[in-house]
Amino acid sequence: MKTASTAISNPANAPRAFALRRALLVDQRGEDRTRIAHYLRSAGYQLAEADSAAQALEACRRHDPDLIFSAWELPDRKGPEFCRIFRTSPRKVYGYFVLLTSDQDEQDIRRGLEAGADDFLDRPVSGRELLARISAGERILRIEKELRASNVRLQAALDKLKEAQSAIDRDLREARKLQQGLVRERSGKFGPIQISLLLRPAGHIGGDLVGFFPIGKDRVGFYALDVSGHGVTAALLTAQLSVHLSGASDQNVALRAAQTGCDAVPPAALAHFFNNMMLEEMSTDTYFTMIYAELNHSTGAVRMVQAGHPHPMLQQSDGQVRRIGRGGMPIGVLENPIFDEIEFTLKPGARLLIASDGITEACPPGGRLLGEEGLEAIMRTNAFLGGHAFLESMAWSVSEYCRGERPDDMSAILIEHAAGSRPVPLRQT
Repeated sequence: MKTASTAISNPANAPRAFALRRALLVDQRGEDRTRIAHYLRSAGYQLAEADSAAQALEACRRHDPDLIFSAWELPDRKGPEFCRIFRTSPRKVYGYFVLLTSDQDEQDIRRGLEAGADDFLDRPVSGRELLARISAGERILRIEKELRASNVRLQAALDKLKEAQSAIDRDLREARKLQQGLVRERSGKFGPIQISLLLRPAGHIGGDLVGFFPIGKDRVGFYALDVSGHGVTAALLTAQLSVHLSGASDQNVALRAAQTGCDAVPPAALAHFFNNMMLEEMSTDTYFTMIYAELNHSTGAVRMVQAGHPHPMLQQSDGQVRRIGRGGMPIGVLENPIFDEIEFTLKPGARLLIASDGITEACPPGGRLLGEEGLEAIMRTNAFLGGHAFLESMAWSVSEYCRGERPDDMSAILIEHAAGSRPVPLRQT
């Protein structure tokens, strides 16, 4: 005992971290309590002592000890019960709890651990054993302090990230308003032709764009674009493309030739223009798909280019649906692509739907894609609806199909030839 007592009372052998720590000794035994108290004070602890659990709880409230040594048997309650109460008390820092044991068996030790004890020390207490428990407790307390400091720094970093994210969200909300403003008109009427637009980004901003503009007195141009990727990069390219396809003839690429008295740029030539622009002027791996078409609203004649965009769906007045085009190559991928033009007639009572892959590739978790077959089914089911009512019903059907999980932008153009009345096919029951 003398060697152990000398070792623990020697400042050179006691860890420097012990200084300024607060300890609490809860014991009613005189000699053992005196010995432990001496060891703790020699180790540099500010020591508080208590005879019972009630006194100890009051001392905890006053002194907030870092290290607690408690006898198993106390006048008013068992040591494990006192430990359980101590663990439920509000504290700013962790307290290392050691139970002093005498004849406790394995079940007692298990109850002590369940109550929240960190360690056990057999009586009679030796200085060497006490020093070992103190060293273990100091390691735990030091690690807890470092973790607490790391949590404080992490929380501060998270707070800064939240502030930055809030600023980004505000900017993206404003960007969404600006992007939605790129589509100035959501519908237009040209003679018997009615055009309706749907544009719904998956996030704040997206890479889809739809629109139309008049070409002379008897023609109208309409387009649908889908830029690869999502977010800011796709949105910026979409904004630039919208300038080239705006209603202003001095900016619209398709209408520039018309200013000199020549005809508007043909659909395939417009696709080649954009392809050259992407490869020569854009320092990016981004590409986009496109449908661009001219429609003569007097005759219903359509001249169209399909550049990698999903197939347009042509629904006749009898409700039958067929796909238009052969797919084509995306814009901005190959130096010398082939863009085929398609010509057909939109007859009275018929309608043409151009939808982005955010619609045809909608998919429930673990399920199959909606596909063009699913889109055809939606068109037949909603044959009695037109204009924005049809587009909203289609958007609702797609969202229901993918159970609200929509990772891609959703856009569409509906062109309807309203001359005459379009009969609504009824199912036979």
